[in-house]
Amino acid sequence: MIFLAYGLRNSYAGSFPWTRSGAFASNSWGFRPEVTLPHFGSDPRLVIMDVTPPSSFGGEVFSNAPKDPRLQPTPDFGTLGPGSDVTPYGQPAQQPQPSKSALKFIHLFAALIGMITAMVAGGIGLIRPSSPSQAQRHQSAAPKDLRQIDGMMPQKQAEALLEMAVAHSDAAVEQISARSGWWRGQIQWNQQIASLSTAALNSNDMRIRQSGVEVELAAYGLAKNSASLDYLVQTADSPDHQQKIWALWALGLMGNRGVETGRVVETLTSHLKDSDVDSRRWAVEGMALTGSDSTIQPLLNAMHDDPSPLVRERAACSLAESGLFTPDQRMTAVPQLLDYTDDPALDAQTHGWAFQALGDISHQHLPNDSAAWRRWYESAKSE
Repeated sequence: MIFLAYGLRNSYAGSFPWTRSGAFASNSWGFRPEVTLPHFGSDPRLVIMDVTPPSSFGGEVFSNAPKDPRLQPTPDFGTLGPGSDVTPYGQPAQQPQPSKSALKFIHLFAALIGMITAMVAGGIGLIRPSSPSQAQRHQSAAPKDLRQIDGMMPQKQAEALLEMAVAHSDAAVEQISARSGWWRGQIQWNQQIASLSTAALNSNDMRIRQSGVEVELAAYGLAKNSASLDYLVQTADSPDHQQKIWALWALGLMGNRGVETGRVVETLTSHLKDSDVDSRRWAVEGMALTGSDSTIQPLLNAMHDDPSPLVRERAACSLAESGLFTPDQRMTAVPQLLDYTDDPALDAQTHGWAFQALGDISHQHLPNDSAAWRRWYESAKSE
């Protein structure tokens, strides 16, 4: 499950000098996966990130990692080592060959030893993991790894645990929840946290997405309380545009963690009326982060009524895949999305986004045909 860009990122990206040139391929609807995260620091700017979760976080873990030497062939693998008792072709034997009776005895003895070994191994449960991913999951949750993390500085703790969480370690998810409040003020937002947060928010596991939220709030130095929320509400009205869009994003993070979620939604909804497109877009992103039932209808309204294709596309994305809505919450948008597929007030592009959102929510592969989708929905309701 990933943050999806359904729309006109190619035309919009050019307005940001820090956007990677040529990073946005498109199909007939301009679709390309994308993740975006605001960056707020000593040099506030908006970072546009590629969606694909990095195969290596910081280049140290997955890509170009040295293989375990214990799994590599020995230096003389496939050759005759100094102590070999195998006679090379064309050379005289160095030792007398055993008799046939001796060979028969050796084979029987070896078979007996093998049977005993198999029985013992089966009795004590020496079973190999069924898949590499399963082995990796259990290894990442090992207590010895967590003891090592205790000895790290807070910044490295947050990075290591979020990396483990992205790899589906349940123990790491629990540790992030337990430690994130203590990390506040001791960790900073950097490229490593940004990359890991991107991967976390792209996870198909809701708990991992929530881990990304926790680490982001800690890196931003935001306590989950009313004082922080007051600061964000005020900053969302800042004349400094970069601080404003950061605050809209961070409001969504706070709302997801249950900090006056109703007030967060009310604030973000009010910014859907802002005059500039970028503020409305980030208000939409923040609403998706809250995961609140009360944001579904405002997002549907934005998808239908906003004059900007960018905002309509991001609203469709939020309803379909991004943010922190549950599958049941997304299903509540289906009836209205069905109406959008042939609404004469909408253009063909928005019709297409409605069809794509329906497919993402339902996991059905139907043609862009309103009647076919309505038949499916009626059938699904009767089941």
